[in-house]
Parts: sequence; C-alpha cells; structure tokens
Amino acid sequence: MSFIRYVRNIRRTGIKQWWHQLQYIGDAKAGTLVGTDQFGNKYFENLNPDDEVPGRHRWVDFTQHYNNATQVPPEWRSWLSHIRLQPPTEDAVVQSLTPSWKAPWVETLTGTRGAYRSYNTVKPKINAWEPKVITRGEARP
Repeated sequence: MSFIRYVRNIRRTGIKQWWHQLQYIGDAKAGTLVGTDQFGNKYFENLNPDDEVPGRHRWVDFTQHYNNATQVPPEWRSWLSHIRLQPPTEDAVVQSLTPSWKAPWVETLTGTRGAYRSYNTVKPKINAWEPKVITRGEARP
C-alpha cells in the first residue's frame, strides 16, 4: 500500500470511517456502497485500478466486531469471491431463482455461547473411582 493512496483514502472517507476501517480490516479503503444484507453488513466495491489491488476491490464491512466468514450469506459470498459479476441486489438470476422454501441464512454459532452442545444419554462404560472417606478412629469394615 502506498502512502499517497493511504492519504487519498483518508481524505475520501473521513477520519471516523478511516479509524473504523483501520480497526476492523487494517486498511484504508474508499469505494461505493453496493448493498447491505439482512445482518446489516455493508458491501463495497472500488473498480479504480489505481486505488485497489486487482482481486481486492470488493470487501465487506461487518456490523459486529466479531468478524466471521459465516456472517456473509451465500449470495453475497459468491459476489465477493467473483463467482457472480452483479451483486445480489442487481442480479435478476439470484432474485428469481430463490426458492420459496429456502430458510433464512443463519450464521454458524460454533465457538459462541449459542453453539450446539450435545449431551450423553448412555451409561458410561468406565466409572471413575470414588474414594470412601472415613473419620479417624473409626473401625474399618
């Protein structure tokens, strides 16, 4: 990243947005807002080859501080990884082929408090040894 590009993006986005980007994505980026998803994540694109490295001109600004790739729905993931040219908000194929029975996207909760934890209903094969404690002076059986 060149210093001139860095300063140019600070001037375009402002100090508050620059600090936010520095904390979350570690870079100063300026681009056009393409759309938002149901979680509130914002998707940006900058097609100027002088500003961005090819292949890194699309990015997401997460609403939560915990950045996790499962917070991005599949439609937006395909746009971010250049599988689809148009974003889901403009792509007629994505909008028309969404089936009515499709459940809403939910992020994976692994590693959080909401993660699924199974419980065992089978008697254990190995029982742990539990010592029998007797008080002093008591006779042993």
